[in-house]
Amino acid sequence: MNKLDLSGLSVLPSQVWGGIRLVPLVRGTPVEGLRLRREVYGSEYAEVETRPGQRYVSYVPHGFVADWSAEGLADGSADRRAKGGGAESAVYGTRLGGAAPPCVPLRAHHRLAKRLRARGAAERRLRFLPQHLALEGYLSLHFGGPSTAWDEWSAEALRQGLPPRAEAAYGGWRVPGLDEALRVFEIHPGQCGVLLYAADSLAAAFVVPHPEDYRALHATLIEDLYGEVIHQYAFFGGPVPEFTVRLGDGRGVRTLDGLRAAARAAEREWAEGHDALMAARLLDPSYLFERVYAMEGFTLWRFLPSFRRGEREQHIGEVITDHRGRTAYLKTFRLSDAQIRRGYLLSVLSAHDWDLDRASATLGDGRAELVRRIRDAGFEALVREGAERAPRRGGGGGGG
Repeated sequence: MNKLDLSGLSVLPSQVWGGIRLVPLVRGTPVEGLRLRREVYGSEYAEVETRPGQRYVSYVPHGFVADWSAEGLADGSADRRAKGGGAESAVYGTRLGGAAPPCVPLRAHHRLAKRLRARGAAERRLRFLPQHLALEGYLSLHFGGPSTAWDEWSAEALRQGLPPRAEAAYGGWRVPGLDEALRVFEIHPGQCGVLLYAADSLAAAFVVPHPEDYRALHATLIEDLYGEVIHQYAFFGGPVPEFTVRLGDGRGVRTLDGLRAAARAAEREWAEGHDALMAARLLDPSYLFERVYAMEGFTLWRFLPSFRRGEREQHIGEVITDHRGRTAYLKTFRLSDAQIRRGYLLSVLSAHDWDLDRASATLGDGRAELVRRIRDAGFEALVREGAERAPRRGGGGGGG
């Protein structure tokens, strides 16, 4: 895969609340054989061991359960409360002396995506953490660090790879206007998804297989994570124009059938203009897909952009496709400009086997400028002092 296939989904005219635009996505027929339900964790932080010695920690209010069993198809939209676990907690803040600091509940998960044991004989449920599959994929991008022991890289970088990485995001309740927009949003018959814009810039896409799933999961958008640029656009951007159309102007509408045809033509014009102008980057065939889990007839993927230089709108996400590659489930996260620059920098370094001279030639910068960019990106611990000016003493050693 290198492109999202949204065939079977149709765009309806948008609804606007201030600077937030919500574009409904409807299906003529639901995706057969798959349902989604929510597993509620509450206001908790989660710790997931992604591989030995490496952990992913984030705010995870809920998980999604993909159910392709007969039982799940009957009641797949119900919420389920997760069973209470241990009483582990993470310290929130630091104090010297006095009372103990407050704590944030910490829930441990074994995997980002885990097959669950159903009550029947067949195991046809998969629990995964929405958005966090994609975010962990971004954070682990080229995490192993230099693969060749060039002199410029520190001993720590060669032994351990990148230092622990952290990225900031905003909860949906911190995005101005989003809570009210979701509250007044009209859910259409057959609606299975939404495209969310802030100041007419695409913030997120959310798609599910069945309209009942969407009705149950619509409110979870306020608990999702959104990039810094979306918070800024919603905070500083002004109201966006509503979708309006005048059917009588020059269209020769004289009958109800003519009015119906004119309305449908206006909807088609909106959909074509939206796909060509507003959602073009989301449909760009340049994603790098990684298969996470194969189900019977469906596959769960996560994807990253190709980090092409000069493109400001780039998305990461996860998607479940059917056997034809069509999208049954989709959730995306828009990267900030700084996150795009970090992803691009790491991709260039990896493509040139972490050779500073070759990488700087591709970037069009000198060695000193590349080292400065590495340090500005938060990877200062990777490079040795004087790496920007000291020539390499040898041709590189063995693997780091």
